[in-house]
Amino acid sequence: MSPRPYRLGRREAAVEDTRARILAGARDVLGEHGFAGFTIDAVADRAGVARMTVYYQFDSKGALLDALLDALAAGSLVDRLHTSLGRVSPVTRIDPLDVLDEFIAAFVGFWASDRVVIRRLRSLAGLDPEVEGAVSARDAKRRAGLRVLVIQLIDTLGHPVDASIEDVTDLLHTLTSFETFDALAGRSRSPEDVAALLIRVAHAALVADAPVSA
Repeated sequence: MSPRPYRLGRREAAVEDTRARILAGARDVLGEHGFAGFTIDAVADRAGVARMTVYYQFDSKGALLDALLDALAAGSLVDRLHTSLGRVSPVTRIDPLDVLDEFIAAFVGFWASDRVVIRRLRSLAGLDPEVEGAVSARDAKRRAGLRVLVIQLIDTLGHPVDASIEDVTDLLHTLTSFETFDALAGRSRSPEDVAALLIRVAHAALVADAPVSA
């Protein structure tokens, strides 16, 4: 006799709940103690599960951090990007500059959502090859999304005529990076102010007569 569907549903829900508690524990430990205090034992203790349960859900510390990156981006960032990039089409009449503004605002909001944890995760890329691969893969996706936008922007605006698609993409990729956000935010600039500044700079780079200052 096969397991009843409701039993399978309850089991799957329990597994998802355990996974969510482990990810929340990992986020807390990394945020409070940094990488030096980030151990599987510490995460298991914070999540209230056995050490082997963490390994059952995630094969390694690197896999756990990779999943944490996904968990941080889930929801608002993913939804906002799908909405903005989904509007980019040769047949739409939507101003691609407006879509770019939404893209920039989405990433600023994401970077600001858990700034300390994201900073530590990205710093780990220089120490752990597995984390470096995870961070690089996500940066590559951000660049790919921007490249789609750049092609539409150049087709629509007709400039900057002296810049290649790759050059403009690289510029916008740098402007939308966590490192740029973190440096501009400092200790006093709000995410809204950072987004407004980045949008003005992006427009100035793309539109010859766009002012840099408000």
